[in-house]
Amino acid sequence: MALVASSVAAVLALLALQLPAAAAVAADGCDRTCGDVSVPYPFGITGSAPSCYWQGFNLTCEDDDTSGGKRLLLGDGSLQVKDISVANATVRVLHTGDIKIDHEGYGRAFDAGLKDHGPYTLSGGNELVVVGCNVYATLLEKNNDNIIGGCASFCPNDMRDLQTTRDDVAGNVVFRWLGPTDGGRSDAGLPRRVFVAEEGWFHRNAAANLTSTAGAVVPVLLHWVVVEEDHAPVAGELNCTDEAKRRVCKSSNSECKMRGRGYTCSCQMGYSGNPYVPDDQDGCKDIDECKLRPEQINCWGDCTNTNGRFRCRCPKGTKGSPDDPKGCVKDNTLEGLAIGLGVGSSAVLVVLILILFYMVTRFKHQRARKHKKKFFEQNRGQLLQQLVSQRADIAERMIITLEELEKATNNFDKSREIGDGGHGTVYKGILSDLHVVAIKKPKFMVQKEIDEFINEVAILSQVNHRNVVKLYGCCLETEVPLLVYEFVSNGTLYDHLHARSLSWNDRLRIAIETAKSLAYLHFAVPIPIIHRDIKSVNILLDDTLTAKVADFGASRYIPTEKSGITTMVQGTIGYMDPMYFYTSRLTDKSDVYSFGVILVELLTRRKVFSSRGDSLVADFVTLLAEGKLSQILDPRVIEEGGKEVEEVATLAVACVKLKGEDRPTMRQVELTLESLQTSRDPVLVSPVVESFEKFDRAMNFPSTNDGRNIDDSTNRQDSLEEEFMLSTEYPR
Repeated sequence: MALVASSVAAVLALLALQLPAAAAVAADGCDRTCGDVSVPYPFGITGSAPSCYWQGFNLTCEDDDTSGGKRLLLGDGSLQVKDISVANATVRVLHTGDIKIDHEGYGRAFDAGLKDHGPYTLSGGNELVVVGCNVYATLLEKNNDNIIGGCASFCPNDMRDLQTTRDDVAGNVVFRWLGPTDGGRSDAGLPRRVFVAEEGWFHRNAAANLTSTAGAVVPVLLHWVVVEEDHAPVAGELNCTDEAKRRVCKSSNSECKMRGRGYTCSCQMGYSGNPYVPDDQDGCKDIDECKLRPEQINCWGDCTNTNGRFRCRCPKGTKGSPDDPKGCVKDNTLEGLAIGLGVGSSAVLVVLILILFYMVTRFKHQRARKHKKKFFEQNRGQLLQQLVSQRADIAERMIITLEELEKATNNFDKSREIGDGGHGTVYKGILSDLHVVAIKKPKFMVQKEIDEFINEVAILSQVNHRNVVKLYGCCLETEVPLLVYEFVSNGTLYDHLHARSLSWNDRLRIAIETAKSLAYLHFAVPIPIIHRDIKSVNILLDDTLTAKVADFGASRYIPTEKSGITTMVQGTIGYMDPMYFYTSRLTDKSDVYSFGVILVELLTRRKVFSSRGDSLVADFVTLLAEGKLSQILDPRVIEEGGKEVEEVATLAVACVKLKGEDRPTMRQVELTLESLQTSRDPVLVSPVVESFEKFDRAMNFPSTNDGRNIDDSTNRQDSLEEEFMLSTEYPR
């Protein structure tokens, strides 16, 4: 008598492995087979180069004395790997032995020598098998006594009635018998056994499995995910972040999905291959659907393959529905037209062809002009005309044709994508003048995003600062506008802080350069500009780690005579000024708060919010006040920063004060940080700057009540006024 319980969704952690934040992918020189088993990346064989596998996904290949060949092992060696599937994220292993039941009838559902909290779980394609008469098994959640399900088996007299139920395979099994025992065997002489097996295996081998003894080799299906200890998914998130996708899924035609505490990658529809490696290393490549059978793709017409998909049309001379086996029928209209033309004279035929050609050409030109005019108006072209009307040199370089950008990006090829942010997709391209540029293209036709793009054009066209990303121009010949700006090659400050590391001198210099750019935007332009979304992701770094402030899609002007404006709240939680969030009043002190958060991020090398939702800023302010700052500082900052660290920490706390009027201006912040870099003896009242007016006088820096410079004759080496170049003024 046998009873089989099948798991629909078993979630049982079996192995804890630490994976690096990023791993090199180098298939060359890597052994990808062991016996008759293929070993695709991210798996690899122990003894190969570290780049052949993600740390922790290494398997053991050893001699098989039984077969005389090789066998592949997982875990402590008790599991033999028979198959690895990248597409399904599963590993088929062979497990020897039943579930061990103690004298009280309690045991673990699957114990194969693997550790807890790792990337492996039991797949839903497994069954809990119970063999014997008058027995039952209860399934409990791991680490608690919650009952998930149970099943019982009874032996009728004729031994012919077999019943089957299905329940989830859980963490633990409670095994009981419902009658007298005979040394571990059932009333019918069958052994009482409980084990996990791949779904269907027991039924295919029912006769042997009913009478076999414990210790039989059983196939088990494991599901695996990529677990990143330093980048654990945030609780409540349903989708992979862009950063997680770039770290884990290396193919440009891949997709990332969150699975519990880890990630899995898959090829996009229309592509096949290994999503964990780049396209040139057996990554996701286009499937030629036209080579498949018509019924597989539902196309009985002429098939044309394209990247990721295909086109299906009726053959020339026919019309109808190509997705129907008999849907394409002969087009009698074309045949009648051919007969009619053949009746006329050759002269009339030539005239008709010429007239038709002229009309088609004129129609195409008119339609193209209408589309360009429509897109120009839709994309706020009048604003751009106002932008370039007073400066011919700006007008000449600002307007870039769609044809130029298509050549620069190989027709916006997927492999040219370098980012996918909230305001659109960014492509890398090379213009005809050999300038390497980044091209921002909105994903959808949404008027709000178009307005933000035009806003970014208006702002960046005025700005000429070495620490602000340079705008080359824009294109309005498409349904959505395109921005073209300088390509910054070395990623973002966020990447360098949380995936790599920076020296204290680099962190201090980056902070100074960012402060310079914000002070320039606040004080050196006729109409001050508030960035409104300062965060480490929007600070780009070039090859020399020079900071470049980017993404001005949310920025706003504030007239000089006003201290702020009331606007719809926009920004990033964690970096956003709390007073702006609650009052909707935007001031230059809102950028100061965001910059203070970045200073805290530079000092601690921690993310603004932890996985528990704790606020980094709140913890930082509390520890500084209690004199326990070393508990939260990055060890490298403590080692290299010396006494400067406390000064920067004090400045950071001043920047994130709740009331905007209690915060310094960005110009005061810039001068304070510069004094640390140049003299290593900052002129700053510690531990808290009690009066920024006194600080200004100590620095020989006269200021008005709002902190704006009234002495244009300052001798600062990098004068904000000298760096400024204004195209024209643009009220908003």
